[in-house]
Amino acid sequence: MRRQCMRSRARVRASCHAVTGADLPAESSPIGGAIRQRARIVGIAALALAALAFAHGGYIVAKADVGQWLLERAWRHARATGAAWKPWPWADMHPVARLRAPAQRADVIVLSGATGRTLAWGPGHLDGSARAGDPGNAVFTAHRDTHFAFLADAHLGERIIVDRVDGTQAQFRITGMAVVAANALRLRAQTDTPTLTLVTCYPFDAIAPNTRWRYVVSATLVAPPAMAERGGVAIGINRPAAS
Repeated sequence: MRRQCMRSRARVRASCHAVTGADLPAESSPIGGAIRQRARIVGIAALALAALAFAHGGYIVAKADVGQWLLERAWRHARATGAAWKPWPWADMHPVARLRAPAQRADVIVLSGATGRTLAWGPGHLDGSARAGDPGNAVFTAHRDTHFAFLADAHLGERIIVDRVDGTQAQFRITGMAVVAANALRLRAQTDTPTLTLVTCYPFDAIAPNTRWRYVVSATLVAPPAMAERGGVAIGINRPAAS
């Protein structure tokens, strides 16, 4: 009888072990299934966000490329006619000059005004300042990490060339560089000689936008505005001959 009871107890323990599900497949666990379902949802959401970010980045790049092409076209029209030409119908700015720094291989189109919308596309010509090459101080401003990033490597004595809408070209030489507090920046409207002043935020590697400092580059006119030449032929405005 005792041996029979022991065999009965062994059978009960085996039955309990089977009921606990120790040897059952994991799929039968409702908790494990929920975790895997949640992981699948998170994975799909991550892939969707990555695809959206990639598409948005591609849109920004495409927008910038198209915008630069439109600015180039507007500049060519302005140079050919001498008239203001908007790059797109709703634009509140237009090309007024082209600035080149040969030593830095920089070449940018300067736009009218110095608003935030203008600086998103290129350097802005500060309203009220002189036209580059004319008596007074011409002030161009741009972002430190895009169109005026080259100023970080510019040196005293380097040339700055400004092509104007009227077909003439003015040449400047860098004569001064300074870091000035933004709230202490004062730019002279009148100067003894025609001057070009380039202004951007500082330091150049700052992460935060609109820093407390400004980097100011001053350049003095060394060659007054004259008709630009290409291949020995003067380039000017194509105006119809007087009748």
